[in-house]
Order: sequence, then structure tokens, then C-alpha cells
Amino acid sequence: MKYTKVELVPLTEYDREQFIIDNQWAFKHGALIEFGERDNHVDENGEIISRQTIEMCMDAEGAETYRIVLEGNVVGGVILHIDHKTQENELDTLFVLPDVHSKGVGYGAWLAIEALHPETKIWRTCTPYFDKRNIHFYVNKCGFMIDEFWCEYFEPTEDVPDDAPDEGPDEMFHFVKVMNQRK
Repeated sequence: MKYTKVELVPLTEYDREQFIIDNQWAFKHGALIEFGERDNHVDENGEIISRQTIEMCMDAEGAETYRIVLEGNVVGGVILHIDHKTQENELDTLFVLPDVHSKGVGYGAWLAIEALHPETKIWRTCTPYFDKRNIHFYVNKCGFMIDEFWCEYFEPTEDVPDDAPDEGPDEMFHFVKVMNQRK
């Protein structure tokens, strides 16, 4: 499979604001391609994913935030939630800037994530129902399997905190990847 070797560089406080802006742009770009300007998934500031949600993910316990760097240039970002006890980890956010789409950067980043956390038993992630590019990426490139479809009929098995932001598409695919554990 095509991939481009990238580096995952830990986010610095200096780069936090640009990370948020880049993250919002990458997700908004996907929605604009699918829905155009008529998109009704945006918040009051015109964003698909709010600053509050991004910061909550970055600041959560066990969160690791990285910039994806290609040949010295920032081309995306990643937020991981790592549970060292269970080794069941979450790929909270992976975004690649639109200028470098279809160049193997996302898959290169995924390979770097797997190498960074080889102890992982299970990876979990999700993406909006409309983002065919992401669904293809997770299933056909990275080896995830769809295990849930969150929609109006779905009843979550975990309690959702009262202060959790209610944003984004109401329909999401949830993915899981069980890793091969070599002893």
C-alpha cells in the first residue's frame, strides 16, 4: 500500500492554536466537499468541530497530541487517548491537511501511531457517516472494522457525561481494530 514516511512530533504549547485551526479546516473541508455551502452540520462559528471539543480531547487524561510532519512541514495532526492499564486505545483525531490528500500521508501517520504504541491490544475510532474518504481509509487501508453505527436508533452502552458537547453529525460509524499480539 502506498504510504509516505512521516514523523509524529509532540505538540508544543506554542503550536496549540494552529493545531486547532488546522483541525477545524481539515474537517470542514470534508463537509464542504460532500455538502457544499448548504451544510447544516456546522456550529454557530461555522465549524464542524468546535474549539471546545478539540481542547477537551487534547486535555483529557491519557491524551497525546502530535503534529504530522513531512519533510519539515506540518501536514496534519493526531490526538490519541492511551490507556496504559487496558491497552485499549482510541484514535480520537487524525487529520491531514487537504493540500496533501491522496499522497499516503494519512497511512504513513497511522503506521507511525502503531509503531509508537505497539503494546496496544485494541484501537477504536469513529468518523461521520458522510465522510466516505475516511471510511475507506479506516476500513480498506488501516484494517479497522465497523462495529457500530451511531444513529437515532442506537442506544449507547456507556454513559455520556452531561457536559459533553452535543455537536457534529448525528450519524457516525464506530470502528475497532484488534491488534495481533506477539509474545
